[in-house]
Amino acid sequence: SNLRFPPFAKSDSLGVKTVQPRIFQPPVELVAEDVDTNYTRNNVDHHTNLFEEQALIVRRGQQFEINILFNQEMSPYKHLIYVKFEIGDHASTIKGTKVILPPVMGVETDWKMEVMPFSGHKVPVSITPPSDCIVGRFRMTIGIETPFNEILWQPGTVTDVYILFNPWLKEDIVHLPSERERNEYVLEQAGCIYNGTAVNPSPVPWNFGQFQQGILTACLEILDDSNISITNRGDAVIVVRMGSALMNSQDDNGVLVGNWSGRYKGGTPPLSWIGSTEILRQYHRKKHPVRYAQCWVYAGVFNTFLRCLGIPARVITNYRSAHDNDGNLKTDIILTRTYEFDRARTRDSLWNYHCWNECYMDRNDLPNGLGGWQVVDSTPQETSDGMYRCGPSSVEAIKHGLICYPFDARFVFAEVNSAI
Repeated sequence: SNLRFPPFAKSDSLGVKTVQPRIFQPPVELVAEDVDTNYTRNNVDHHTNLFEEQALIVRRGQQFEINILFNQEMSPYKHLIYVKFEIGDHASTIKGTKVILPPVMGVETDWKMEVMPFSGHKVPVSITPPSDCIVGRFRMTIGIETPFNEILWQPGTVTDVYILFNPWLKEDIVHLPSERERNEYVLEQAGCIYNGTAVNPSPVPWNFGQFQQGILTACLEILDDSNISITNRGDAVIVVRMGSALMNSQDDNGVLVGNWSGRYKGGTPPLSWIGSTEILRQYHRKKHPVRYAQCWVYAGVFNTFLRCLGIPARVITNYRSAHDNDGNLKTDIILTRTYEFDRARTRDSLWNYHCWNECYMDRNDLPNGLGGWQVVDSTPQETSDGMYRCGPSSVEAIKHGLICYPFDARFVFAEVNSAI
C-alpha cells in the first residue's frame, strides 16, 4: 500500500490530456509444465529398451537423465528445483518409500541428483537411485522452492518411473559377471523347457515374453497384492522367496492352480500352454488364479516374473526327482504284507522329471562361496515357514551336502540325492 508509481499522461479522444496512475504488473509465476523422461535413450542405456511399454524403465544404481520444461527461462541463481519419488499408497521418508532430492530437513538418502548446466526453459537433471533401491513403480514429481522457503509441487509433472534390479551393476546383489549369461538369463525371451525322461529328454519350446506389453505391470501388481512389505522389495532374497509362493494359489490366491488329476474341466490343460504371457495377462485381467498348471508351467511363468524384474533366472529339469515328504533324505516305499506297493500309505514319491528355477544372486546371509545360482521352486509340494514355497537354496551348498543353510536346502538335497 506504500508503493508509489509515477503518473503518466494519456490523451482522450478530444485530445485532452489526463493523468493516469501506472499499473503494477506482478511477475509471471514460474511453473514446471512437463517432464521429458528421455525414455528412449535412457532405456537403451539401462538395457530395458526391449520392454514394449513407452515409459521410463531404469535399473537401480545407474544414472538416468530427465529434462524439466518450464514456462519461462530458468535461473540457477534464483530457482531451486526438487524431485520427489514415491512408491505405495502411504509413502514415507522414514520408511524410505518417499525420497526428496536434494534432501530436506537433514533427511539422509543414498539417492543422488545433479542439475546439469542449462539455459532457457529446459533444465536437464541426472538422478541415480542406490544399488539396493526398492524395486517397483515410483511416482516422480517436480517441485520449485518459493520465496517463502516452501516447496511448491507441480501437479502437471507427475510421471511414472519403473526401477528394476540391475544384474549389470557390480554393487547390486543380483550382479551376473558374464555378459553372455546376462543376455541369456535376463534378456532372452524364448527358450526350451525339458520334460520326458533322462534317457529320452524332450525339449518343449516356451515363450517367456518378459518384455511384452502388459507383463511388467502384471508382475509388479503381483508384488503389490502380496504380503511383501514395500520396504523389503529391494532385497532379492525376500522377493524371490515370496515370489515362489505367489506363483501358486495354495495359500495366497496366487497365479496358478495346480492339477495332476488328468481332468481339466473349467480350465486349460497344462500341456496346452506354450508360454507365460497369456497366463500373466489373464491373471492380471481377472484377478483370479489361472487353471491349470504342472511343474513346467509354474517354472516357465516364474522365470518370466524373475527376468522381468531384472533377476537372472533359468528353468531347470531334474530327472528322477524325489519328493521327500518326511525329511529323512530317503524315499520310503511302503509295501503290503504280500509285498505289493501300498499307494495309500506311501507318501514319498519319485517323479520321472520335475522342473524348478535357478536365479543368480549374492547371499550375504550365507557363508562366503554360497552365493551364485540358487534353487527356487514355485510348484506347491511342501510348506516352508507356513507357505507353499521353496528356496532360495544355494546350488553350491547342495552340491557339497551343506543342508543346514536357508532356505529349504534339506528338501532340495533330497530331490536330487534321495535313495530308495
